[in-house]
Amino acid sequence: MEFELASMASAIGVSVPVLRFLLCFIATIPVSYVRQLIPGGPPVKHLYAATSGILLSYLSFGFSSNIHFVVPMFIGYASMLFFRRQCGLITFVFALGYLIACHVYYMSGDAWKEGGIDATGALMVLTLKVISCAINFNDGLVKEENMREAQKKNRLLKLPSIVEYVGYCLCCGSHFAGPVFEIKDYLEWTERRGIWTPSGKEKSPSPYWPTLKALFQAVLCMGLYMYLVSKFPLSLFTDPVYQEWGFMKRVGFQYMSGLTARCKYYFIWSISEASIIISGLGFSGWTESSPPKPRWDRAKNVDILGVELAKSAVEVPLTWNIQVSTWLRHYVYERLLQKGKKPGLFHLLATQTVTAVWHGLYPGYFIFFIHSALLIAGSRVIYRWQQMVPPKMAILKKILLVMNFAYTLLILNCACVGFLVLTLSETLSAYKSVYFVATGIPILLVLLGKIIKPAKPSRTKGRKDE
Repeated sequence: MEFELASMASAIGVSVPVLRFLLCFIATIPVSYVRQLIPGGPPVKHLYAATSGILLSYLSFGFSSNIHFVVPMFIGYASMLFFRRQCGLITFVFALGYLIACHVYYMSGDAWKEGGIDATGALMVLTLKVISCAINFNDGLVKEENMREAQKKNRLLKLPSIVEYVGYCLCCGSHFAGPVFEIKDYLEWTERRGIWTPSGKEKSPSPYWPTLKALFQAVLCMGLYMYLVSKFPLSLFTDPVYQEWGFMKRVGFQYMSGLTARCKYYFIWSISEASIIISGLGFSGWTESSPPKPRWDRAKNVDILGVELAKSAVEVPLTWNIQVSTWLRHYVYERLLQKGKKPGLFHLLATQTVTAVWHGLYPGYFIFFIHSALLIAGSRVIYRWQQMVPPKMAILKKILLVMNFAYTLLILNCACVGFLVLTLSETLSAYKSVYFVATGIPILLVLLGKIIKPAKPSRTKGRKDE
């Protein structure tokens, strides 16, 4: 068996561990489909979700992976059981801390960069799940009038049972690479409540066509990745040939390197999307069109055209790693905001720092995510300028629109090199090779935004005679 895997891995140009992971990862689709056919009530389905996740993890990463998964799950459940008032904070600190320790121990960034694989990717998803579960249980003690809409929707009034909790954490469709979803949605799906309640008026939506579309997208993206990866290797960033190129050619190479890496993520998330859709969990309600059509937003983790053709940097978190971006908004960004205060650059930087730590303690991650906060801040400045333009100057408004698109495309792809090469020296070298445009332009825009501001609305004086 091992020999067959080795020959197959050699044929497609990957290592045996990566091939083993890919086979188990693709197997989540039929395994998720079979879950619908399992007879019995919710406890049986929770047990199936847990055991299938454990088995596929074992086959993919080995026995030690499941030991690692137990640690954050235990931290989350024990804190909910014994320290409800502080369970969200306790789980956030210690589960994230354990993930960081695993990143450091396994040097996961180096493994991923070299085309390797380990269990830390799945552990990253699991960490977000246990943190959100604990925070939502903590929110069950908060009065509704002091809560945001997302908190009201996701809060837990009672502690999930152990089988419910483990089933949610290890549900194989999202266990390997996401998408992250709420335990309340998982419980309603398993118990056929909420939007999953059987109704005589509306038939259950068929998942087959959207599943096939996601699979077609996955095949397309993997084919493009396999074609591009040998043409735009990351090793070229340290090659003297790269330094001899002109500015535009270097920028073009950085763009194509970023596109190549994104194709790999598009493939992974498309497989996850297919797995979640075929299970039924990806269903998120009906459109208001006539006739109504099913929506599968819960399964969607990326909008490829939305990323590649983003009109502004603000759109990127709404189209890239969508469910993690939603998680960060609900559990980091909004939690940092004080009531009645407007969000600022600090909230962006703090949220992006948490994102960097979640990925691992490599300088490239921190540099990229700090730059992404600057990228968004600069894009907001251009957008505010667009709003300043009067209707009669439509051409100027269109110029600013194109400017925001070009700015996002340039800065995002030059900044993302840090996410790819990871080391401080390689990141700074790549940034320097394009004259630090990803740093200088956003900072310049933020500073100009302090000078060129929209005019404040004039206040009308009250008539004292009346």
